[in-house]
Amino acid sequence: MSATPLSTSFPVPETTTSSVRVRNLDYFFGRGDLRKQVLFDISLDLYPGQIVIMTGPSGSGKTTLLTLIGALRSATQGSLQVLGKELVGLGNRQLVEIRRNIGFIFQAHNLFESLTAAQNVEMAVELTGNFRGKRRLAVDILSQVGLAERADYKPAALSGGQKQRVAIARALVNQPKLILADEPTAALDKKSGRDVVTLMQHLAREKGCTILMVTHDNRILDVADRIINLVDGRLESDESPQQFVDSHTPKSLDQKMFIM
Repeated sequence: MSATPLSTSFPVPETTTSSVRVRNLDYFFGRGDLRKQVLFDISLDLYPGQIVIMTGPSGSGKTTLLTLIGALRSATQGSLQVLGKELVGLGNRQLVEIRRNIGFIFQAHNLFESLTAAQNVEMAVELTGNFRGKRRLAVDILSQVGLAERADYKPAALSGGQKQRVAIARALVNQPKLILADEPTAALDKKSGRDVVTLMQHLAREKGCTILMVTHDNRILDVADRIINLVDGRLESDESPQQFVDSHTPKSLDQKMFIM
């Protein structure tokens, strides 16, 4: 079993500590005769300021790996360090504390329909105990995502792209060092999807956070610094976007990302 990540040719920071360090990570679903391994010997590093896109066919383990890194599942074998903390063996209460330092963006924006855009963002601020400054922080981050004039609008009055921007603002408002995004553009049209990932790219650079994004959308591969590809629970490749695209025909690219 290899204890090091796949060899890569993209620039790796020499003096930067990784935000996420995974070594020999295995994961199983079920118990006894129903026990099935879904991740096999995963090893990789993610660094501050990077956008890393994770691709692979349906059922390849992408979402499982994302939820393990996000402390939404308990890792039991191998090593999984997130923001300097070892997650393997942690209990539920400790995992909750880890999650407070991570921003999550999902395909469904998961906004509260009865609350305004600002109030949806304020809820994330309240989790840190900052009740006095929540309005200012919410409006400021909404301004950064181009929604200053929509701060007091409820989700029903926002477009799909605007709702996703609110979700991004909510994920960023507490300035997490790690953002995990699961299919953030899947429900958006081409322009809205491009706007959303361009915004994420810009904010990653400005705030120096790490973004790990699962996607089946090959239109947005160019925003990534790296593309990692999972197949049958194994890390098959870790490349720059240009290398990833150059190594495939359009048909094989779709197969890598979509086909079982």
